[in-house]
Amino acid sequence: MTIQGRLESDYIQAYKAKDTVRLAVLRHLKTAAKNREVEVLRPLTDDDLLDLISRQVKQRRDSIEQYEKHGRTDLAAVEVAELAVLEGYMPEPLTEAELGEVIERLVAETGASSPKDMGRVMAALTLGYKGRYDGSKASSAVRSRLSS
Repeated sequence: MTIQGRLESDYIQAYKAKDTVRLAVLRHLKTAAKNREVEVLRPLTDDDLLDLISRQVKQRRDSIEQYEKHGRTDLAAVEVAELAVLEGYMPEPLTEAELGEVIERLVAETGASSPKDMGRVMAALTLGYKGRYDGSKASSAVRSRLSS
């Protein structure tokens, strides 16, 4: 099933179950997807939707960090619940060990040898493992690997 189909199905289930958090997150996601379709003037692919969901996940994580920093645990709890719903649509993340193995393989495949080749490795990582890694962790791992 496509991500779009899954979103529609889960939206109907959340509506029937009166799951307000899931319903709100899916409604917001569907609206963002529709707006994106209007921007690009074509139906969205699963990769497009995955990018959209990834941005929503990042926004939630940033919000949680800010709310906790300023002592607003009530608002942070709402964001945590919404983040859990969104993460259900993301692919299985790479473990630290898997990420290290992938980076080693991509460094060898791309022929990267110095930090200035980091862009090639990150592009290959994004191409093959979109949505399965934390960008900042991957970036620092690639940087440290190419610096040594």
